[in-house]
Amino acid sequence: MTPAAARPRILHASAVGFAGRGVLITGDSGSGKSALALNLMALGAGLIADDQTEIFVQNGTLIARAPATLPAMIEARGIGLLPTVLVSPMPILLVVDMTLAPASRMPPSRYITLCGVECPVWAGQVGPHLAASLFQTLKTGYVPHHD
Repeated sequence: MTPAAARPRILHASAVGFAGRGVLITGDSGSGKSALALNLMALGAGLIADDQTEIFVQNGTLIARAPATLPAMIEARGIGLLPTVLVSPMPILLVVDMTLAPASRMPPSRYITLCGVECPVWAGQVGPHLAASLFQTLKTGYVPHHD
């Protein structure tokens, strides 16, 4: 039997990826998950899933993929659903929580455990440089730590 932490879960989240690395974007409805995903796509990231993301563990790594029934679309609030091409499942490098504001200019590192895997978390309310910062992190694979 598979432990509950290791079973695939579907989250109310979006996910994008670039260079074999993914970002899981969480938050309440209307918090800007899809808008951030669209900004990252404009920089060159691919959409893994919008609004519903399935996560699971493979060889100790947290992976994000689109649920089988998810259409290849992304919501642009106030515009509608836009067609896109979904990219393959990718390992999650970090999580962005759109409901969090940073605690300080150089905030202490935060983490969340999903399916038994600890992941770094960034506050989503940092300002207009968030998408560019995330894309640079996806390109390099380096997640800054401030402890």
